Amino acid sequence: MTTQAERPTSASQLSSNQVALIANGDLRLSANQACWPAQREMETALSNAVQELGYEVVRAHPYKEQEQHGFIASQREGLEIFRHLDPDVPLIVAEAVWQYSHHVLPGLTTHRGPILTVANWSGQWPGLVGMLNLNGSLTKAEVEYSTLWSENFQDEMFRRGLMRWLETGSCPHPKLHAHSVSHFDVPPEALELGSKLAETLKRDKAIMGIFDEGCMGMYNAIIPDHLLHTCGVFKERLSQSSLYYETMQTSEREAADVRAWLEEAGMKFHTGHDHSSELTEDQIRLQCRMYIAAVRLADDFGCDLMGIQYQQGLKDLLPASDLVEGILNNTERPPVHSRDGTRVLYQNSPVPHFNEVDECAGLDALLIHRTHQALGQPLETTLHDIRWGDWDRSGTVDDYVWVFLISGAAPPAHFIGGWKGADGHRQPPMYFPNGGSTLRGVSRPGEIIWSRIFVDDGKLKMDIGRGHVVKLPQEETERRWRETTFQWPIMHAVLHGVSRDQLMAKHQSNHIQVVYADCANSANRSLWVKSSMAEALGIEVTLCGQISHE
Repeated sequence: MTTQAERPTSASQLSSNQVALIANGDLRLSANQACWPAQREMETALSNAVQELGYEVVRAHPYKEQEQHGFIASQREGLEIFRHLDPDVPLIVAEAVWQYSHHVLPGLTTHRGPILTVANWSGQWPGLVGMLNLNGSLTKAEVEYSTLWSENFQDEMFRRGLMRWLETGSCPHPKLHAHSVSHFDVPPEALELGSKLAETLKRDKAIMGIFDEGCMGMYNAIIPDHLLHTCGVFKERLSQSSLYYETMQTSEREAADVRAWLEEAGMKFHTGHDHSSELTEDQIRLQCRMYIAAVRLADDFGCDLMGIQYQQGLKDLLPASDLVEGILNNTERPPVHSRDGTRVLYQNSPVPHFNEVDECAGLDALLIHRTHQALGQPLETTLHDIRWGDWDRSGTVDDYVWVFLISGAAPPAHFIGGWKGADGHRQPPMYFPNGGSTLRGVSRPGEIIWSRIFVDDGKLKMDIGRGHVVKLPQEETERRWRETTFQWPIMHAVLHGVSRDQLMAKHQSNHIQVVYADCANSANRSLWVKSSMAEALGIEVTLCGQISHE
């Protein structure tokens, strides 16, 4: 039986009560095939909701029998679909999965009709993550759009917003939780220190190492050079080919030393023998060689921080870079010597790394590193995906608890037990054909600062706020891993004064940057200093939620 989500249709000409729908997907066939049933279910529920309000969904592209899915799977395919789509029709971009924004962004930039991005509230496949990335990309591209999300597409907030969009072409959300930093009385000492840190960065400058720009179509993650330069930061554009070459030059003996260090520190690896489905010793050894190679290349070019794309390119040559990235972001890590053995590189410090070459996260990490170094606070920071959220089913805490989950690695300093609380699983085969270990753990309870730098209206902007991490019972943590991806590190985050819907309405990325502080007072101080530093660099700062002075 053919469903609405699989039925070939035409959206070149629609009647007044019809809206077009597109479904953007992954570049990887394995992911599109595995995720299609969830997308089909989501589209059916969404179409029913639209129909109940007196309108009809018309799919703008067909299900592909040969490929066994109905996603737009390349930029070229997206261009062809938009070439036959009436540019004035109302258009829904429906996402139950991770998607490559550049497949549809070209067409959306010239689409004149109202645009609505929609995601299902589910952790199964990261549709929320995909929609947030597309939203951030549309914002950077200065394309007007509306956005909605729902667990079952029957709740009052969703139906009210959908009806408003169908009738008017827009459904804005209130953002009463967000205020410009200029509205606050910033502590004078924080303002002074932040200004000094900004002055130092602009004077001395910093180098951001980029191993191939533009991961997985994340247009929102690329900072235009002229905006970065005003902050005193300059890109060193490197090739993943050089990382591959340097990895292969690294000796097995050095790799064995790294592996031994990790095991002595307490990390556990779940290994097997089948390369296609299990984590193998060969994969781990290659990752250890890649870690050494990355540190040496950072030193070669004098990088203050670096980002590795991995997808696409390296995925066909090496196991996942995530284990490497998690190690790099930790102060306590295996030592890497210069090639001649005379120097320990980046000793007693992380080598700040930004996952998926997300340059906005990279700039954020650099500001955190400078701020926390000056304040004597923990240096370890990472981005996470805003993967999902739910109320605590165990009843341990009353707050809404977010699932922050990044695709493979976080610094062990963030984990309960540190390195002893870290373990490594094989990366999911549908995303990572060459496997590789994750660096998984459960984030420890404590005070955090969260933030996101993004591009809007041709300017750099930052949202920043406070939160804390809670400890949940093991069974609740396992439930959340089952609902998402159990191989990946997890943070149970509570955001102060920011509700679920407020974060979704305002946030301009799939990624959120987090860093711990020693206590609530230290976290507040760090927030004010970092906000002041960012403002002094020309970044427009918005404080979200509840932030208190000491």
